[in-house]
Amino acid sequence: MTSTPKEEPQPDRSAFEAQRQRIRERHLRPSGSRPASSARGLHHTALISSDVERTVRFYQDVLEFPLTELIENRDYPGSSHFFFDIGNGNLLAFFDFPGLGVGPYAEVLGGLHHVAISVEPERWRSLVDKLAEAGVDHVVHSEVSVYFRDPDGARIELIADPLGEMYGNEVL
Repeated sequence: MTSTPKEEPQPDRSAFEAQRQRIRERHLRPSGSRPASSARGLHHTALISSDVERTVRFYQDVLEFPLTELIENRDYPGSSHFFFDIGNGNLLAFFDFPGLGVGPYAEVLGGLHHVAISVEPERWRSLVDKLAEAGVDHVVHSEVSVYFRDPDGARIELIADPLGEMYGNEVL
């Protein structure tokens, strides 16, 4: 005898939209009336690498993000801290922690979901082709985003939309 799986009740999406609308009304200011941000920009986002050279080959050779520096991590002797240029004065950084046994990458509630990096549309198509040539599993979404995992499992998105835009909508 087989049993049919019990269908989970679907959340009330209209309630979620009502909550988003309440937050918009309370906190979202029109573009011209927002104060300037106190930040200058994203200096770097740091991810974990289990193999420095493999990470360099992936980000520099496949994704074409130049390695800009490789130094010792000041917080963990023997560990490397290294940086890739992702354009517009921004960096993607990595740490390795030799001997620490940090284990595989895991997405957890409250943790990093993905890093989205804007690339020119012509370069986007070329990079999607390079991912395929390198045997990297990837998914193209809306013909402007490609999602994949780096060698350590971190989810990365390359998006052909300009900075400050998402699928044709201004977000900045």
